[in-house]
Amino acid sequence: MARLPAVLGTDDLPLAELSAARLDGELFRLGAGWCPIDEPDLPALRAAAVGPRRPPPMIIERRSAAWVHGALPRPPQVAEYCVPHESRVAVRTDPGCVVREVAIDASDIAEYGGVRCTTVERTVFDLVRDVAADEEATIEIVRTLFTAAPWARHPVHRRVSSAHRLPHRAVALRRLAGALAA
Repeated sequence: MARLPAVLGTDDLPLAELSAARLDGELFRLGAGWCPIDEPDLPALRAAAVGPRRPPPMIIERRSAAWVHGALPRPPQVAEYCVPHESRVAVRTDPGCVVREVAIDASDIAEYGGVRCTTVERTVFDLVRDVAADEEATIEIVRTLFTAAPWARHPVHRRVSSAHRLPHRAVALRRLAGALAA
């Protein structure tokens, strides 16, 4: 007998059954899916909840990746993905996600249960350079990521400070300093 995935969706069971199981206390809502209450809350589970049934070139990034890494209490309303430039994808009209084309190395990608997500270092690198994001919220997320992964501090700071022609470098350095000041 086939085992159901850890994160269920309407492709696995009808919405009525998922809702009934949630009301019965057997499932809980997580991101875009439903999970059994006894599933451990690990990055692989969160990645599966953010990235269900997304095409392979899509990589979870920025705030969505911060949630996967445990820096946010719940996933962002709009899931954030990136794809490598060479993986060109069709225009997405899904209002529940944002997709960017980026230059990204294989070393910037972690895989959790078959779902690709940016590493902690790449997640911080992208977050501190996002000028559209709230300054204080970004600093707090980065501080939380650095608390969980202190080894990421120096590589990220070195990457930002040594980069030439990096867009929003001054903003990134200010945010890193704010996160490291605590």
